[in-house]
Amino acid sequence: MENKDYTVEILEIIRSNTSPGIMRSRLEDYHANDLAEVFPQLKISERRKICRILDLDMLSDIFEHIDEQAAAEYLDEMDIKKAAAILSAMETDAVVDVLQMMPKEKKNLLIELMDDDARKDMAIIASFDEDEIGSRMTTNCIMIRENLTVKQAMSSLVDQAAKNDNISTLFMVTEDNTFYGAMDLKDLIIARRESPLEDLIATSYPYVYGNELIDDCIERLKDYSEDSIPVLDNDNKLLGVITSQSMVDLVDDEMGEDYAKFAGLTAEEDLKEPLKESIKKRLPWLLVLLGLGMIVSSVVGLFEEVVSQLTIIMCFQSLILDMAGNVGTQSLAVTIRVLMDESLTGKQKIELVFKEMKIAFSNGAILGILSFVLIGLYIGLFKGKTFVFAYAVSGCIGISLLLAMVISGAVGTLIPLFFKKIHVDPAVASGPLITTVNDLVAVISYYGLSWIFLINMMHLVG
Repeated sequence: MENKDYTVEILEIIRSNTSPGIMRSRLEDYHANDLAEVFPQLKISERRKICRILDLDMLSDIFEHIDEQAAAEYLDEMDIKKAAAILSAMETDAVVDVLQMMPKEKKNLLIELMDDDARKDMAIIASFDEDEIGSRMTTNCIMIRENLTVKQAMSSLVDQAAKNDNISTLFMVTEDNTFYGAMDLKDLIIARRESPLEDLIATSYPYVYGNELIDDCIERLKDYSEDSIPVLDNDNKLLGVITSQSMVDLVDDEMGEDYAKFAGLTAEEDLKEPLKESIKKRLPWLLVLLGLGMIVSSVVGLFEEVVSQLTIIMCFQSLILDMAGNVGTQSLAVTIRVLMDESLTGKQKIELVFKEMKIAFSNGAILGILSFVLIGLYIGLFKGKTFVFAYAVSGCIGISLLLAMVISGAVGTLIPLFFKKIHVDPAVASGPLITTVNDLVAVISYYGLSWIFLINMMHLVG
């Protein structure tokens, strides 16, 4: 079932002459994300109109679905007290991201105008570096003392629910706020009112520490299907939670970073990024690849005698290079994915190398035989050469293809393993790097075998 686009309907409501009460009632029927998608199409006066009509809870939900840069621009359009009120009602981690996009003076003024609780929560999150998991948490969660009865716990839940809407999982803490465990809201609802909570609490519930690096704990977070994972400080005090939405965003960011590195970039880019910044991100790898490309060209120059005596082999150079590059990139992708498992043993890594080489050998054998048959026919029928000459050349191509693919499979696996060993992000072993290295391997294999078999052993010229 296709998702319906409500843009036209929402715009008609906003641009109508209906009263504020009717307009609010109609707009509240739409999801905050649908309203957020309309914001870029509105005039400044229309956005101000919406921000006056909708209540703070609805506005905060809308701004949480808007890109941080755009959200900062829209908040700058409105009365500063209204902007501070919206920020106070938003999820704390989202507020930190939005404020980072604002000028220092405006940011400080907004922080001063925010309510005390929001300012305190924001300070906790802002205390973590952006690569630490604590920077992605929210303080929007329910904390209940572990020694209460079910009735007392329900009362505590009701008191906190007005300010915290993440109530599907309740987090239990001791008197000094030390994390004790967690329980499902459903279990609390169906429990007997005078029963102690102890039997309902899962004391083995997963958790992370706020100063853990995102890269180190993201796989652990993905292993759990919980709506929220508690975040603790170094004294085991409960600070907040990582929600399932935050986990999705983290995985998306991680994939984006890895994709950028596979593409030979030092970091992700976006459409609004200045030209100078994009050049800085792309140029370092391009310089490295230029150097490697010069080495490949120099190696080709060493086989100038082979090319001059047997010019037809130049026609099939790109075939060998492309297939070697493709195999290397495939092995690289598999290896990067496997290396996410931190518990991988040395034996398993060796098995991975040999497995990739076996796969490359099998595929290389199939493609090598196909190349031998088809290229031989092509040379014999369309190039006017004898079939002995044709199949000697195609045989050399088939063997070169097999050898280049096997070596490329090994290179595509060994390079990221080596980078991981020396504590360098293996994703840095990007597609362009692997492809260029494998070009070098393919050139040496192809021209080397042609020189040995076709010229020195069979004395072919043509």
